[in-house]
Amino acid sequence: MADKFQAVVIGGGPGGYVCAIRLAQLGMKTACIESRGSLGGTCLNVGCIPSKSLLNLSEEFHKVKNLSNKGIEVGEVKLNLNKMMKSKEKAVTVLTKGVEFLLKKNDVTYFKGIGSFKSRNEISIKDVNKNEISIFAEKIIIATGSIPTSLPGIDFDEKIIVSSTGVLKLDKVPKKMVVVGGGYIGLEMGSVWSRLGAEVHVVEFLDHITPGMDKEISNEFMKILKKQGIKFHMQHKVDQITKKNSSAVISTTDKDGNKKDFDCEVVLVSVGRKPNTEGLNLEKIGLNLDDKNRISTDKNFKTNLNNIYAIGDVISGPMLAHKAEDEGIAVAENIAGQSGHVNYDTIPGVIYTTPEVASIGKTEEQLNDLNIKYKIGKFSFMANSRAKAIDDTEGFVKILADEKTDKVLGAHLIGPHAGELIAEIGIAMEFGASSEDIARTCHAHPTFSEAVKEAALSVDKRAIHS
Repeated sequence: MADKFQAVVIGGGPGGYVCAIRLAQLGMKTACIESRGSLGGTCLNVGCIPSKSLLNLSEEFHKVKNLSNKGIEVGEVKLNLNKMMKSKEKAVTVLTKGVEFLLKKNDVTYFKGIGSFKSRNEISIKDVNKNEISIFAEKIIIATGSIPTSLPGIDFDEKIIVSSTGVLKLDKVPKKMVVVGGGYIGLEMGSVWSRLGAEVHVVEFLDHITPGMDKEISNEFMKILKKQGIKFHMQHKVDQITKKNSSAVISTTDKDGNKKDFDCEVVLVSVGRKPNTEGLNLEKIGLNLDDKNRISTDKNFKTNLNNIYAIGDVISGPMLAHKAEDEGIAVAENIAGQSGHVNYDTIPGVIYTTPEVASIGKTEEQLNDLNIKYKIGKFSFMANSRAKAIDDTEGFVKILADEKTDKVLGAHLIGPHAGELIAEIGIAMEFGASSEDIARTCHAHPTFSEAVKEAALSVDKRAIHS
């Protein structure tokens, strides 16, 4: 007799496992299916966590090499890449095992295998040995995430032509690396290998990096990365990537029609991700997809089949782990008859380079397109006491507020700990705060967060320290 559940989540990533735990907390008999063999999805296994581990370790390596500039004399600094990779893998293992414990603690049944639909209520699960079982569910939530996409005719071998997965597992530092795509992932991983000794070139089709980000922040970010040694080639279209023995040649055409080739040992193709829906058998049950092959849902995450829901990277919106988590909780609460929702205007985005870049709400470009009048408050970390004390002064905080009401509409930061500082502004926006509310909130001294307060003061041209 097949197991029957009130709710089954297909996918054990940040959206899926969080959703399963919340469903169980709300009293439902719940199962979670994950094909990878370890929980946490792309984020914990081959995304957010291992990349942040390498970003931190490579930054530590860079800092130690330059400590003598600050009066700390050290001996010869050597890179042991094998140990560094093991440290990264340890972080991944601890966290994925932790998620497995959380499912067990909350009485969620965990199935290791590939899930696919046999009908609207029946799911087939095949394990690594091709053994198959079926389970039944009243409600089913699809949370299978996304996978890296490549350019037409270019396949990943994860050795020379690598995706965001392969670039985390290189066994040596390449002399030269080309990153195709100037988005979050490409710039983070380019930073890692640049700090470890690679010559890094970024080839981007557009005239700016980090598409969709506030242009002023984007321009400042590129200036800083150039100072760090990363070389940029803007408005270059990649025509072909050819492998030659243990290297690759990237053939490009620039905006004026000039041809240029780039030779390298490793090329990271980082041009986006696509929904991971292949193999779910969605066509058999008649589930609707949109024009980008994402699963179509209503505001409550319900598909055209009233017992099936979808969240995270398989639906529209930014492909971010924390967005998926919030959707997982919201859909669980909706299924339980509560009023779960996600405020898409207050979902932060962070790039974990050095310095960090963080953004929330509207950009200047978006506000101009919407004909919304706004005020700007800016404050440089150059004038922040804490940043000065530790010699980490690159970047600034920028707050955008409604011209009439002073309500915070967006914020954009580049600088130390920007990824942490953005949370304060997120809370302010969630409560509909004005820039004056932030400005009149006492911030500890000396802290980086004082730059947020000063930027809020600057909205009304009353910053104290600039």
